Amino acid sequence: MAITPKSINNSDNQPAARLLIIEDEPLIRASLAEFLEQEGYEVRTAANGLEGLKLAETTPFDIAFTDIQMPGMDGIEVAERLLQLNPETFVILITAYGTVETAVEAFKRGAQDYLLKPLRFAEVAARIRHLLQFRKYKLENQWLLKEINRPVESDKIIGRCPAMQAVFSTVAKVATTRATVLILGESGTGKELIARELHRQGPDRDERFLAINCAAIPNELLESQLFGHRKGAFTGADKESEGLFQRAGNGTLFLDEIGEMSLHTQAKILRAIEQKEILPVGASEPITVTTRILAATNKDLAKSVEEGKFREDLFYRLNVVSVKLPALRERREDIPELVDYLLAKQVKLLGKQVAGVDHAAMRLLQSAIWKGNVRELENVLQRAVILSEGPLITVHDLPADLMTDPEVCLDEDLRMAVAHYEKLHIEKLLKQYPDKREAARRMGLALSSLYRKIEELGIVSS
Repeated sequence: MAITPKSINNSDNQPAARLLIIEDEPLIRASLAEFLEQEGYEVRTAANGLEGLKLAETTPFDIAFTDIQMPGMDGIEVAERLLQLNPETFVILITAYGTVETAVEAFKRGAQDYLLKPLRFAEVAARIRHLLQFRKYKLENQWLLKEINRPVESDKIIGRCPAMQAVFSTVAKVATTRATVLILGESGTGKELIARELHRQGPDRDERFLAINCAAIPNELLESQLFGHRKGAFTGADKESEGLFQRAGNGTLFLDEIGEMSLHTQAKILRAIEQKEILPVGASEPITVTTRILAATNKDLAKSVEEGKFREDLFYRLNVVSVKLPALRERREDIPELVDYLLAKQVKLLGKQVAGVDHAAMRLLQSAIWKGNVRELENVLQRAVILSEGPLITVHDLPADLMTDPEVCLDEDLRMAVAHYEKLHIEKLLKQYPDKREAARRMGLALSSLYRKIEELGIVSS
């Protein structure tokens, strides 16, 4: 089936393919753009390489045309930098002076095709259709290869950053003991996964692992859930029931959100740790237990102790060894691998053909604030897989309100990175010192230099 401008994925609901024309000759630029728009494509134009690269920073183009002979940056360098910005873009070079050497150099730099001036529009249209079809097959092939080589794993902890490597090292050391461990971290950082890993690597890995969220159960019921109850202990207790401590046996009981537990129940947990015994609700004799306890919280327990909301003796008993999980925004380098893993999980669950995330979408995911951490990332990817018409997830499949962290700079070009931080610093000082003369003095700049920086960096100041 031939591919059409309106459908790069053989679906009438797909948006038109996005094309970029970088050409310094106004007549060629305008006539080519007009022709391609009539063909149904979404077209943007730029008069030089820098203008084109600026457009490509914010828009992921399917195909980019660039003239080779242009003032300033030539088309070969433009092609190379376009592919650094978005490796999924196909680049077609245009020139009036074709030589074998130039063509070879263009293909070496990653260009997909080569057109000679004067342009014949019928030939241009045919080349675009061919490249879009080829691009579609290439992406589908990538997806199939990923599917074939994808390991089957249900719960994998991803993390190559130093903070996560430190977590893994602590887990490996403490897992072999039966020590109580306190796992700290914001909501959505994977505290239960770490608890399960501690159990999996522990000496009682063949015993049961039971988890309970202390914040999800009313305190009056939590005691019965944990310690069990005797028949007639309260209204509705028409038979004796074992609690989680007894059911876990020699295994592990994970108490999530322990900071929400009442002081009364905390006292009973302390006894279970210190005396290895529990008292079921309505019972008169304690029961000996051998369960290992792991606990987690997103609260500052030391502060809760100061406020009288958490028992100091229990805090020290739980905090024999603590594991602190970093927030996702503190380990952005792990996001691409996390995206690959979570996307594969969602693709399998939802049965959709999505090969991955395009370059622009990945940059947005890497720079988002992620208040809900990995859980929020997984939810965003699930939504994207549901909405995506594939084969790649684009920024259009991500929530429009996904906030980016203005302090994050993902640009590898040192000049761009310096400009980014320069802009942030000047904006911060101007907010602090609205008087530009004073702000310039504090930055060690002449007033005229500050005005020049404001203009160069596009700073909006009052």
